[in-house]
Amino acid sequence: MTSTAATRFRVPAARLRCTCDLRGLKFRTTADLKPLEGTVGQDRAVRALDFGLDIEAQGFHVYVSGPPGTGRSTELISRVRRVARERPTPRDWCYVFNFRDPARPNAISLAPGRGHELGHDVEDLVVALRTDVPRAFESDEYAQRRDQVSRESQAQREQFFAAMEKEANARGLAVNATPMGVSTVPLVNGAPITKEQYEALSATDKQSIQERTQELDSVIAQMLPQLRRLDRGAQQFLAELDKQVMVAIASPRIEELKNKYAKEEEALTFLDDLGNDLIEHLDLFRTIEEGSPQAATPFALPGPSRDSMLSRYAVNVVVTHDPDNHAPIIVEENPSYYHMFGRIDFQSSFGSMTTNHMMIKAGALHLANGGFLVLQALDVLQQPLVWETLKRSLRTGSIRLENIGEQMSIIPSSTLTPEPIPLTVKVAMIGTPRIFAILQSSDEQFSKLFKTKADFAVDVERSAGHETLYARFVAHQVQALGMREFEKPAVARIVEQSSRLVADQNKLSLRMMDIVDLLVEADYWACDANSKTVKAVHVEQAIEKRVYRSNLIEDRVQEFIARGTIKVDTKGAVVGQVNGLSVFDLGDHAFGRPSRITARVSMGRGQVVNIEREVQKSGPSHSKGFMILQGYLNGKFAHRRPLSFAASIAFEQVYDEIDGDSASSTELYALLSAITDVPLKQGIAVTGSVNQLGEVQAIGGVNEKIEGFYAVCKAKGLTGDQGVMIPKDNLRNLMLKPEVVKAVQQRKFHVWAITSIEEGIELLTGVPAGKLKKDGSYPEGTVYRKVTDMLEELTKRAIEVNRGAREPVAQTSASPNGARSDKPAPKDPARRPDKMPPRRKVVRK
Repeated sequence: MTSTAATRFRVPAARLRCTCDLRGLKFRTTADLKPLEGTVGQDRAVRALDFGLDIEAQGFHVYVSGPPGTGRSTELISRVRRVARERPTPRDWCYVFNFRDPARPNAISLAPGRGHELGHDVEDLVVALRTDVPRAFESDEYAQRRDQVSRESQAQREQFFAAMEKEANARGLAVNATPMGVSTVPLVNGAPITKEQYEALSATDKQSIQERTQELDSVIAQMLPQLRRLDRGAQQFLAELDKQVMVAIASPRIEELKNKYAKEEEALTFLDDLGNDLIEHLDLFRTIEEGSPQAATPFALPGPSRDSMLSRYAVNVVVTHDPDNHAPIIVEENPSYYHMFGRIDFQSSFGSMTTNHMMIKAGALHLANGGFLVLQALDVLQQPLVWETLKRSLRTGSIRLENIGEQMSIIPSSTLTPEPIPLTVKVAMIGTPRIFAILQSSDEQFSKLFKTKADFAVDVERSAGHETLYARFVAHQVQALGMREFEKPAVARIVEQSSRLVADQNKLSLRMMDIVDLLVEADYWACDANSKTVKAVHVEQAIEKRVYRSNLIEDRVQEFIARGTIKVDTKGAVVGQVNGLSVFDLGDHAFGRPSRITARVSMGRGQVVNIEREVQKSGPSHSKGFMILQGYLNGKFAHRRPLSFAASIAFEQVYDEIDGDSASSTELYALLSAITDVPLKQGIAVTGSVNQLGEVQAIGGVNEKIEGFYAVCKAKGLTGDQGVMIPKDNLRNLMLKPEVVKAVQQRKFHVWAITSIEEGIELLTGVPAGKLKKDGSYPEGTVYRKVTDMLEELTKRAIEVNRGAREPVAQTSASPNGARSDKPAPKDPARRPDKMPPRRKVVRK
């Protein structure tokens, strides 16, 4: 190469890596720093969070957008806690039995902490009634009043039957009261007639008895309603007596509870209904079964027993809060349907499944009601029916509790339908930008519900202030995780690694999870070395060991190249061959690999074949870059005449799909070399995309590409002429390993930065590209002059070949003297020499 080009485009070693100035870090160890509360460089996201969490208008739920590891969850929880402390504690929610419609349990709310209080009070009430009511019914006073009623009723019955007996005697009959009713018996001489006596009677006497019996039956029929009224009156009087006893026992206790919960309207309604139902079902309390554990457990699970009937009075406290606390914060890690919206449990009882209001269980939405609910977007979207049910709950402002089977079942089933609970909650959903874009474009309700977006960035400007904040962040993690203190050079090395993670000298990574992992590993190696503090060497060791654990495939590729299995030349010059660079991303590790790119040229009509595309191994970006390459050639060399060559370009020994346009300039260099027969230096690897104007554009993975080629050159032997040619726009992305920077300082390896194809071809060949003159030609001795000369030569050859193909074959004839003469064959008068025969028109149907 020309020394002028090599010098002009060489990048100084100082620009290959941005080191951290220790003078800007005003501390000796992190113990001297105030730990940072919060995150670094996320001002936009933090302000959006403050706005979204503070505003109480409907629909302003928060979507926290950003890649994992940017501190989005940590910062969100921190901000939620700050806002929640200023919000009041929400009310408790309970489900109670609906005495009017048992299938629809009522939801009642109470002041914070009073839900369990009400439940205990009602439980104590039932326990007391199960003891006091039986005693009252067994008391002497109750027995005397009941006996009195019984005696009065019996006297009235005796008077009734005396009147009935009188009517019967007047007709020579007697009456007999049985459980089946009142029967009549004929009398003979004042005694009931026997069957034999009746059979001995004459027909006239029998007819007389039948007439008198019918007459008495008619009288009895008129008198029986009076008897039933007497019995019913006695029963009602006894029932009223029982109710009076129950009221005397229960009412004072109910009134006491009503006074206690005087400010809770829904609780008062429940207590009124409870008092009325206690009186209607006083038989549940009349007797105490021997050995019954009712005093200890007044309410039981569903079943065909008295205890199951008593469970109707229990209070199911589904949500309760400490009155001295603040608004709830629920972080739901497993947002399944039942975890989110609650459920109704069932229990097998005597061969059937039964339930009641006590088996209603709350979900995360119930627990977060009046506060904040934090969810992971991907988890929510993956769970059946969760996303749709969540949107419906937020849209309607209520939590409707129903089991998932009810929504999916074809045949409706009889179950509970609890009263919906009003919902007031702030939902913060964490997800990636891609999920946000998908929901925004495909779900019209999403933008109506999640109107606040907090976007977490992946990097921030690398300034002195942010470097100090980074150091304070390290101090916070040291304190939080109980690690050793980090010395100033160790913090500086972490800052440099942060820039490497984002491949930008002027940026710092905000993927703090990666930084925390690095801190933990560095602390481990410091512990392994019995060091009291973490030094820069421990950070460097942590970086190297992490790479070592993940770069097995990279080592294998380097081994294949070193053995010559994968062919990569690092010395000499070859026509139509250049070393391109690509990046292999394994997920936890990315590395650069050089690949040989070759080009072959022949006569043709300007077609350039991308072999990878022909075998469907080329991605869309690579195919686009290849078409841009063709556009550059047409614009540069096909103004006066069409391109008269055919070419093929291939990545040798690459069998995976190729994508990205970073090799488009490399392919162009190989093609120009193949056209001009000017060799390209194999010690220079190339990367960079190109546009149709010949400008070399920035690419990704520049550090990995340079380091990958450096490793190959080091394995094969550094000559001092080797290096990598990169786009000048990528200079700010350079954060190379210290080893590579040192090699550049010692002039064993080089990095060159260019802006155009002309600069690149000069560096690769040592021959100037050449500038177009006014007459439309390029100067002698330049690469582009060689291109135009070769294209003209190929054009002439093509014309000659085409002309020879069109000329008729000469005929040989003998002259009269025996000499042979060559004459052209006679022309076909039907064929015009200046025109080709017309093509046949084929019509396809």
